[in-house]
Amino acid sequence: MILENILLALQALRSNKMRSLLTMLGIIIGISAVIAIVDVGSAVEKTVNENMSSFGASNIYASVSERSEGNENRMFMMGGGPGGGGNGGGRGSRLSGKTPTSSDLITDKMVENIKEEFKDEIDGVSISLSGGQGKGQDEDLYANVNIMGVNEDYFISENMTLLYGRYINNEDVENYSNSAVVSDKFVENLFPGDELEKALGKQIKIFKERKIDIYTIVGIYEYEQMSFGGMQVSDKEVTTSLYIPLSIEKQNLVEKNYTYITIITKTETSVENLTDKLSAYFNRLYANNENWEVSVDNMSAMLEEISDTLDTVTTAIAIIAAISLLVGGIGIMNIMLVSVTERTREIGTRKAMGAKTFHIQMQFLIESVIVSLVGGIIGIILGTLLGILLATLMGTSVAISIPIMFLSFGFSMLIGMFFGIYPASKAAKLDPIEALRYE
Repeated sequence: MILENILLALQALRSNKMRSLLTMLGIIIGISAVIAIVDVGSAVEKTVNENMSSFGASNIYASVSERSEGNENRMFMMGGGPGGGGNGGGRGSRLSGKTPTSSDLITDKMVENIKEEFKDEIDGVSISLSGGQGKGQDEDLYANVNIMGVNEDYFISENMTLLYGRYINNEDVENYSNSAVVSDKFVENLFPGDELEKALGKQIKIFKERKIDIYTIVGIYEYEQMSFGGMQVSDKEVTTSLYIPLSIEKQNLVEKNYTYITIITKTETSVENLTDKLSAYFNRLYANNENWEVSVDNMSAMLEEISDTLDTVTTAIAIIAAISLLVGGIGIMNIMLVSVTERTREIGTRKAMGAKTFHIQMQFLIESVIVSLVGGIIGIILGTLLGILLATLMGTSVAISIPIMFLSFGFSMLIGMFFGIYPASKAAKLDPIEALRYE
């Protein structure tokens, strides 16, 4: 009986194609909107997590901060952002305008002690100093750069692809070598027409505001544009990072120590446990410092907060979009009531031939469910395609949510059942004699 009713329902859909499509329109729009929103939200969340992971989501960041009442600390300076450490360069704290002295900052000795004490839990300590902006220039040819003084460990935490040559190493740092690691875009702009590898060993002039520095290219890395956010610029005007030994950039600083370092953890290390250990380590060192301390944190909590926020926003928007499903359900109920009226004589005939109330109810309920399910399937297909299209246009990773597809399918069935109960009940309660007389 169920199979027969399903075939009858499909036949009814085929015989009234336009009316069936208009009936399903609310379900199609609602389901496709919900799926597209969830897919785009998942794609954005995935891309944000990937971008933040490239900054070192499992790394630990230690930064000098000013002590304040209620233990509400502010970081003095955050150098080059995640993946490196920075020096304050003479700027004051946001709280009082004070500037830490070298004795208040993180020293090379502290860094060496961290490497020794936690050698089984870390791969290294990344340090970077921002050298500001510059321009590599040779007559009319030029390439814009951000200059970064780095140590050897810096490249452990950075998600970079080395094309030719090598990175800055400890020997470069110790010998104050004028070595530089540049991007492929830098080479293409400054040495057009040449093969990238031929740039190794060449000297370059970097023009800054008040000086000109000369470096030798020892490595070339692949420049990657951020996949989410940020403005797109031409290859000619793009600004890439130029890496030089930490010791070279350190010579330009008044205070020779660091306000910010990054501890690179091993894969098997518990980031939270090591964060606590490092906090205790710096608390001991700064116990007698009345004005400054070192704040230790990691990005895992930040990633979790961002994911929770994106999930909340996506869910809220999806719920708003799902309101159209209510409209779709009402449309199904309306068309089923019309169908009951149109088929009154058919119902009377079936009852006169012995059909029970249950049989009539089942016939119209299954027809309502089929209408809703077909609309739901079309909505799932359209929503998935729309989600892929939007994610592609936004430049984010495509993320298709399989669970939301099954949830939408089940929800379509529930809508068909819920809004089909009243029309089915009305059909089942018709008096067979009155139904046969109906014109």
